[in-house]
Amino acid sequence: MNPALLLLADSRFPAGGHAHSGGTERAIASGAVFDVPSLARFLHGRLHTTGALTATLTAAAHTHATTTSPPIPQPPITPPPTTPATTSIPPPAAAPPTTSASNLPPAATRSPATSPPSTDAGTRANAGVGQPVSGSPWVLLDAEVDARTAAPAQRDASRTQGRLLLRVARRVWPSPVLEELARAVPSPHHPIALGAVAYAAGATAEEAAMAAAYHAISGPATAAVRLLGLDPVAVHGLLADLTPHLTAIATEAHLTVTKARSTAVADAESSTHPGFPSRPPDPADPRPWLAALPAYSSPALDLLAEQHARAEVRLFVS
Repeated sequence: MNPALLLLADSRFPAGGHAHSGGTERAIASGAVFDVPSLARFLHGRLHTTGALTATLTAAAHTHATTTSPPIPQPPITPPPTTPATTSIPPPAAAPPTTSASNLPPAATRSPATSPPSTDAGTRANAGVGQPVSGSPWVLLDAEVDARTAAPAQRDASRTQGRLLLRVARRVWPSPVLEELARAVPSPHHPIALGAVAYAAGATAEEAAMAAAYHAISGPATAAVRLLGLDPVAVHGLLADLTPHLTAIATEAHLTVTKARSTAVADAESSTHPGFPSRPPDPADPRPWLAALPAYSSPALDLLAEQHARAEVRLFVS
């Protein structure tokens, strides 16, 4: 497991996740959650609906980042320096530095298509090179999350968390992928941001899906402890009981995305039309396989989210 996954799943990561209860606060106010057994049922249902969906969408965002960007290099483990036994002959004087690619830092040797765009506002406003923002694949992925999130309150909460996560991650794990996402979608949905951030941190798609599934239950569980004063040991016992489900959901999410994408590519390669030459599929275009992604729903969670948004007194944002 990539150690960065521990940071992404940690509630202390400064991305604002601790301020969201995932519907737990309103479920408690309505009487649906009142003790440990009722919380267990709530978490189980949330994991297999919202959690499974966000895990799949997170894996999709990671897969898209993988197909459009070079692999993230991992820092090598260097042995400690050793003192030479004999005095070495100093090398000849080096030539004046040039601007060749070999003298540039790794980020500068990337091709123009993958180099991070400038963060200067004027440069962004006048950017006319490359694909327009309105047609960016990140916009298409983000729209898929919109289409699968029925409640406006849920959409707002997702975009708020996605924006904060992206803002923090751009400082923690600087990456051209994150800059491209921020330029295309300044306030992306949380699964889209999480998938891109996990890629930038060096995690796999399945690990990213695992973080998304865990996020779907860890925040609500912690909120229940704060709101009901439940035994934190008992609540963490519930989370431990759900770990096999987390593994299964993360694996299924990764397989679903992989199968959808491979099927779409195979269909595109085999499709022909009289009078039109066959054109190879563009791996950077996610549209052929987005429609195959699942659309799990939970009307009860949607209703709780809308009720919470209209509540006059509340402790959590959502």
